[in-house]
Amino acid sequence: MPVLQEIREGGVPVKVYTGDIEAAARQQLVNVSRLPIVHHHVAAMPDVHLGIGATVGAVIPTLRAIIPAAVGVDIGCGMIATRLSLTANEVDEAALKKVFNQISRDVPVGFDQHDERESRDAAARPFARKLKQIREKHPGIEKRIGKHSNWVRQLGTLGGGNHFIEVCLDECDRLWVMLHSGSRGIGNAIGTYFIELAKKDCEKNLIQLPDRDLAYLPEGAAHFDDYVEAVGWAQDYARANRAEMLDLVLEALRRHLPAFEVTSEAVNCHHNYVARETHFGKEVWLTRKGAIRARAGDLGIIPGSMGARSYIVRGKGSADSFDSCAHGAGRRMSRTQAEKRFSVGDLARQTEGVVCRKDKGVLDEIPAAYKDLDEVMANQSDLVEVVHTLKQIVCVKG
Repeated sequence: MPVLQEIREGGVPVKVYTGDIEAAARQQLVNVSRLPIVHHHVAAMPDVHLGIGATVGAVIPTLRAIIPAAVGVDIGCGMIATRLSLTANEVDEAALKKVFNQISRDVPVGFDQHDERESRDAAARPFARKLKQIREKHPGIEKRIGKHSNWVRQLGTLGGGNHFIEVCLDECDRLWVMLHSGSRGIGNAIGTYFIELAKKDCEKNLIQLPDRDLAYLPEGAAHFDDYVEAVGWAQDYARANRAEMLDLVLEALRRHLPAFEVTSEAVNCHHNYVARETHFGKEVWLTRKGAIRARAGDLGIIPGSMGARSYIVRGKGSADSFDSCAHGAGRRMSRTQAEKRFSVGDLARQTEGVVCRKDKGVLDEIPAAYKDLDEVMANQSDLVEVVHTLKQIVCVKG
């Protein structure tokens, strides 16, 4: 049965879709609920866990204002997935190892970026003029954006942390490609710049906050419209980054697998973003920090860790969740805790059957560092229905 508890210690209620929530994350949710700009209630998804300022897995409706730190710095981070016409009996382990190596060569990960720029330039051209306008309005952003001026070469790159590229099999043994990434260094630069502006604006206007990281920009403030423009740019860039990467991955697969077609089943969804929506009778700025949109009929992706299953889901349109659902399993422990608690041998056992790195460099992403995704799914059965169940057979980590 789904778990839904209500916290009434702050301003508006907080509706939490799990009984498994750490004390620090719970306090963050209470802090958010005390902000005068929050409308009706705050929703916390089943994968909720501690974040910076706002909790990861929080859905926050705000009236005539946005909290830049709630949107975060990996603006537009999200997922893309598509099904192929291939089935499991058309691939073998040797081919999958070649696919893993090819993707690792063709898609830059971590801090790496593309050396050649021709294809990336063409894909980035629609973004160039708008970014120039944003930077001209905010010369100060150059101090943060300077080292990320090569954003064109970062288009079609994975990044680090929990970002990944996977080849999966669904419940009918059909192949899927799925990946997770965001707006790269340029989105981080934009996010951190406006977070600092919001803090300065609240200090200047003597706005009392339960947490300085919850500083917000109200409509009409000097930087509000500029932030909306910049965050929109970064969200569009993140979506394009995923699409560009998907093309590179499909090219890599075509080198080593039998000929295939890409089917019409495809999903591309953000899970760190802000959008203008209407909920409980008001037009609000809805921030989904680690949550995806799940309106009735919406398709979404809920990935597990690299040793667990993932899900393609269809939204049910729950009003209490603001048409939202979880974006993954959610971390159970920090990266440092995971590295101290588990060994490389543990990692190898927990990722058995998956072609992936099994070394100390990805130990912080060991499946046991995450919550039980099946429990997360059970807690949100009122929010989404499962369309496909995926099990990864190749995983390239950022």
